Amino acid sequence: MSSTWLDSIVTWIGAHPVAAGGLIFLIAFCDALAVVGIVVPALPLLFAVGTLIGLGHLDGAYALTCAALGAFGGDALSYWLGYRWGPAMRQHWLFRRYPQLIDRGENLFRRHGSKGIVIARFVGAVRPFVPAVAGMLRMPLKRYAPASLAAALAWAAAFLAPGWIFGASYDAVAAVADRLALVLLALIAVLALAWAIVLYTYRWFVGHADRLLARALKWTRAHPYLSRYAAPLIHPYRPESASLAMLAICLLAIGWGWFALLTVVLAHGGPLTLDMRVHAAMTALRNPLADRLLAALASLGDMQTLAPPMLLALTWLLWRKRIAAALHWLAAIGFGFMFTAFLGMSIEMPQPPSAGGGFGFPSIPVTMLTICFGFFAVLIARELPGRQRVWPYLLAAVAVALLGFARLYFGAHWLSDIAGGVLFGILWLLVLGIAYRRHTSRSFWMRPLATIFYGSFLLAALWHTPRAVDPLLQRFSTPPPSIVLDSDSWWDEDWAILPAQRDERDASRRWPLDLQIAGPLAPVETRLHAQGWRTQPQANWIATLGLLDIQRAPARQPVLPATLDAEAETLLLRLPGEQRDQIHVLRLWRAPAALDDNQPLWLGTSQTMRFVRPVPSFGLWMPEPDDSVAHARVRKALSIFRSRESPHPSSSRPVLRVMSERSVQPPP
Repeated sequence: MSSTWLDSIVTWIGAHPVAAGGLIFLIAFCDALAVVGIVVPALPLLFAVGTLIGLGHLDGAYALTCAALGAFGGDALSYWLGYRWGPAMRQHWLFRRYPQLIDRGENLFRRHGSKGIVIARFVGAVRPFVPAVAGMLRMPLKRYAPASLAAALAWAAAFLAPGWIFGASYDAVAAVADRLALVLLALIAVLALAWAIVLYTYRWFVGHADRLLARALKWTRAHPYLSRYAAPLIHPYRPESASLAMLAICLLAIGWGWFALLTVVLAHGGPLTLDMRVHAAMTALRNPLADRLLAALASLGDMQTLAPPMLLALTWLLWRKRIAAALHWLAAIGFGFMFTAFLGMSIEMPQPPSAGGGFGFPSIPVTMLTICFGFFAVLIARELPGRQRVWPYLLAAVAVALLGFARLYFGAHWLSDIAGGVLFGILWLLVLGIAYRRHTSRSFWMRPLATIFYGSFLLAALWHTPRAVDPLLQRFSTPPPSIVLDSDSWWDEDWAILPAQRDERDASRRWPLDLQIAGPLAPVETRLHAQGWRTQPQANWIATLGLLDIQRAPARQPVLPATLDAEAETLLLRLPGEQRDQIHVLRLWRAPAALDDNQPLWLGTSQTMRFVRPVPSFGLWMPEPDDSVAHARVRKALSIFRSRESPHPSSSRPVLRVMSERSVQPPP
C-alpha cells in the first residue's frame, strides 16, 4: 500500500499517535450521535484505521479503546438529549424530520429492553436514535450505562476487525497476489458506489417527494401553457404522482448527462484522456485468478443470458393479458437494441487495442442489460411495499456495475462507451417508465413474474457463463510479441534489452528476471524433473480457497500465480527446500520479444519461498529475500544445455541464458 495519501497518513500517525487516537474517538463519537450519525461514514473510516493497525502503524489496543470510548460518549450525549427533552423530543427541530427512525428505535427498545441497546449498535440508521429513545423513555442510568458500554466495545471490535485482518495479511497476500487484491477491492468499490448512488438517490426523492410535487404544482400555475402537458404527471390526487415526478426529474438529469457525454465524444473524435487512463490501469490489473471470474461476469450481457428472462417475462405478461406492460416491454428491448446498434454504426470511435469484434459506442451489452433490468424494476417496483421498492433498482445497479467493470477489465470498451450505454439505457427506460406509469394504473401480482425473470436470468447465467469463459479469454489473450531479435545478437548482446525485473509499483515485488531461455520448454522441464523439480498446475479458485485449510500440509498448498505484463506464467516448477516450510520456485513467462528463427523466447525468475500464516486461519507461500540459492540450483540443473551467465547492465544481477535445444553433455 504505497500511495501518496496513505504514506502521508502513516507519517502523520507516526508523528502524532495521541492525536490519531483523538481522531478515532471523534469518528466514533459522531457516528453514535443522534441525527449526526446518519451521515458519518464510520465503516470505511474504521476499516482504514483497522488496516493501519494490521500494517503495524497504529497500536491496536489504543485504537480499540478510543473507538469504544467515542461510541460510548456519543451514545451518552444522545441519551442525555432524550432524557432532557422527554416525549417533546419528537417535536424538536433536530428530531422531527426523522419520525420513522424514532418509531423504529422505540419499537426495538420496547421489544428487547437493555438488549436493544446492543442490537441497535449494528442496525444501520436506527443506531444513533436508540440511546436518545432510551433517555426519552427514562431508562435508569444504572441499566443503560453497562449495556451501552458493552455495545460500544462490541461495535468497535467488529468495525475495526475487517481492516485489522486485511492489514495484517496485506503484505503477505500482495507479495504474490497484489493484482488480484486490487481487482477485488476495485470491484467492491464499484459495487458499493452503484449501490449507494441508487439507494441514497431513491431515499432523497422519497423524503422530498411532497415538497417537489408542491413546487411542481406552483410552477404549473405560473406556466399554464406548459402545464397542459406537465400537470397530468403531478396531479396531487394521483397515487402515481410522486413516482412519476421522480422519473421525470431523473429523465431531465440523465438526458442532459447523456447528450453532454455524446457531444464531448463526438467533438473529441476519439477516446478521452480519462478513457486512456482507465484502460491502462485495467490492463495493469490483469491476472489469471481474476481473469476467469471477470470473464464470467463479462458474459452477463450476452444474448444467451438476457434472452430467456426477456422472453419468459413477455410470455407471462401476454398470458396474464397485461397488454400495455407487454407492449412497453417490447418497446424497451426492441428500440433500445436498434438505436444502440445505429449509434454504434454511426459514431466512429477508435476501439481499444485489446478489443475484439462487437465494439461500438455505446456498449450494446451494457445498454441492453441496463434497459432489461431497469425497465423490469419500473414494472414491479410499485407493486412492492414502500421500503422494498428500491430493491429492483438496486439489483439492476449491481448487475450493470458487474458487467461494466468486467468489460473495462478486459479492455472491451472505453469508459465512455460504458457510461454512454448506462446513460442511454436509463434515459430510454425513464421515457418508457413515464409513459407506462402515466397510462397504466392496474396492479398485478408481481411475485410470480419476479421469480420467473430473476430465476431464469440466474439459470441462464449458470448455464452460459462456464461455456463463455474460455472463448472470451482466448479473445482477449495477450497478442504475440511484436519485437523480433536476431538469435545470434540475442545470445551476445540483445539479451540485455529485455527487462531485468518485473514492472511492479512496489519495489518489494520487482522480482529479478534472472533466466532467459531460447527454444521450447519441454527439454528444460524434463531436465528439471530429473533433478527433483515438479511442475505445479496454475492455481485456480478452488486451489486458492484451499489455503484456508489449516490442516493441509504446506507442501500440498499451491503457489499463487504471478503475472509479467498482465500475462500469467507459462510454467511454474517447485523444489522442496532445506526446511519443511521452504521451497524453491522457478517461474517462466513468454518474453515480450521473439527470435527471428521462430524459436520462442522465455523470461524466468527463481525464488526461495516460505509458508507463512499472516492470520491463524490462512496461509500462503511468500517469497523470501533473494539469497541466490534458488538461482544456483536452476543453473546447476540446466548446466547440460548451452548456457552463459552475465550481469544485467541495468541491475548488475547475473542473468543465465540457455538454449534448450543445444546440449553440451549427455544427461546423467
